[in-house]
Amino acid sequence: MSIFVSVAAYQDPVLPFTLQRAVQQARWPEQLHLGVIDQSPPGALPLLPTALAPARLSRVQIDPLQARGPCWARALAMTLYADEDWFLQIDSHMDFDLHWDAQLIGQMQTLQVHQPHCVISSYPNAFELHDGQPVRQITTTSVLAHVVKPGCQFDPEHPVLSFEAHPVESEHAVRGFHLGAGCLFAPGELVTHFPYDPYLYFHGEEQSLAARLFTHGWDIFHTPGLPLAHLYRSANGNAPTRPLHWDASQDAQRTQSWWTLEQRSRARLKALLQSSQDLGVYGLGRARTLADYADFCGIDYSARTLAARAYQGPWHAA
Repeated sequence: MSIFVSVAAYQDPVLPFTLQRAVQQARWPEQLHLGVIDQSPPGALPLLPTALAPARLSRVQIDPLQARGPCWARALAMTLYADEDWFLQIDSHMDFDLHWDAQLIGQMQTLQVHQPHCVISSYPNAFELHDGQPVRQITTTSVLAHVVKPGCQFDPEHPVLSFEAHPVESEHAVRGFHLGAGCLFAPGELVTHFPYDPYLYFHGEEQSLAARLFTHGWDIFHTPGLPLAHLYRSANGNAPTRPLHWDASQDAQRTQSWWTLEQRSRARLKALLQSSQDLGVYGLGRARTLADYADFCGIDYSARTLAARAYQGPWHAA
């Protein structure tokens, strides 16, 4: 029951807390392999393997000025995978319920009785740090399911859409059409079947992976009681300050701007979802089509239209 935990961190002071909580709250901490891409200056965030024992730590440190965006870092993190049974991709500012690992594995094994190829994902409930201690901000203890944000429409230049998580009062898992890249649990084989696309930047990464999974015959599920929480940036000062890759102060020091990477990323997403280009291992599958995806969730990339169920969720469809 080994789990590879993929973490791409960018100068995040909460990273040590995240890793320590993952280990402390695990049912089987000795089965954890923490794969960390730490984009921080040398010595900024000391991560000692002894402090995370009995989990295994694989860490790659990269100068922040050499960083090329979140997707590039997630792709690097996947290269640290060592054939673990399970794969968990998280952000570097997370908290964990007690025995979170046993809960996720149990939820997945229940789903796999009927669908062996599936992932569990969502935008989790929030938490804040008060005097260094996590305090949960619970939206629901049931399901958080993804929908397109109200009022969002296709941009004429690219297919990037915005999504949010809505509470669905269900005691059972809900099949979804979108995922959260910062909270994704799957069988370990996902790493070899769906390597992360390093040519994406940030916006659209979740749409790309959701479409790849769907067309290869995999399903996304939102489960009740997701045992992880996320530290969202807030205006009340309860989230520690951390720079972002696209901050002007960071960007000014690089030879290639974040906007150049973003433009390339949008073209990449358009090639995948609207131009039917063959992107090889980063491309679509043949088990189901994007037309099937549109029938399921109402997001039609070909016609560039959004049906009502894209905003409400297919679980609300009559």
